[in-house]
Amino acid sequence: MTTTQTTQQQTAGIHHITAFVQHAQATVDFYAGILGLRLIKKTINFDAPEVYHLYFGNEGGSPGTIITFFPYAGSRKGRVGGGQVGITTYAVPTGSLSFWEARLTQFGVAYEKNARFGETYVQFKDPDGLRLEIVEREQGAPSQWAFGGVPVDKAIKGFGGAVLYSTAPDKTSELLVNVMGLKKVGQEGAYARFTSFGDLGNIVDINVTPMDYGAGGAGTVHHIAWRAKDDAEHALWRSHVASNGYHPTPIVDRQYFNAIYFREEGGILFEIATDPPGFARDEAPDALGEKLMLPEWFEASRDQIVKNLPPIEVRVLEGDEQ
Repeated sequence: MTTTQTTQQQTAGIHHITAFVQHAQATVDFYAGILGLRLIKKTINFDAPEVYHLYFGNEGGSPGTIITFFPYAGSRKGRVGGGQVGITTYAVPTGSLSFWEARLTQFGVAYEKNARFGETYVQFKDPDGLRLEIVEREQGAPSQWAFGGVPVDKAIKGFGGAVLYSTAPDKTSELLVNVMGLKKVGQEGAYARFTSFGDLGNIVDINVTPMDYGAGGAGTVHHIAWRAKDDAEHALWRSHVASNGYHPTPIVDRQYFNAIYFREEGGILFEIATDPPGFARDEAPDALGEKLMLPEWFEASRDQIVKNLPPIEVRVLEGDEQ
């Protein structure tokens, strides 16, 4: 496939990342309890209402901070590999990496330290095996959310970016530059680096050697979403993607953003999502994530939906209790 820049389109970076997990409460305990993120929306998978769709981010769920999960008990275990986001990168304030090493140790989370493009990364896995890493970055607004043992001045800002695992890295790289508008800034060892103009979720690394396909399931990323600033730009994105030979879906209303999806030639499912309307459209900003929120077409079935979902709570974990 040959890509051509028919219009000058450029995404600010990552909007959100969505993954499969098995256990809802274990996911809440890890991402809210240990990592200190805010549960900003508790809803359902609109295509499978017996499954939660849980969103975690900074205090308001700003684009570039949002990780989302479909927790499905008893689901198959996935295998991380080509055609996926291999590692999700979180940015923390400069000088706070030692805090995060101590915190992971406190909760028995094994980690290792690695270097890439002159930066030090603390790499670890969540309870389902999803690969994560933390890096210090000056860029990005500080989070205003503190929870448990994570104070505001050490809190995760949002995404530093992601490491993409491509089965056709040349094709994925071409797409990032010529279609998504990122800039290639270097290559080191096994990875090439690309950047966009945003200050969170703006640095993406890709393997330079093709990878074998992974297998979807718990512990793997389903898709990565890129930012469109508004509905007008979103419509342009759909035309732009299609004019470059890809096959985007129709625009889908996801309540908190509009979305289009397409699969790139390296096997990774891409989404482009609008920044607005955001997560305060149906809850007060100070009450985000406290109630199960359903789109209006599911409200009539609320009682049955709630009955089929396991109870979950955001809780301060033992060891952080005062």
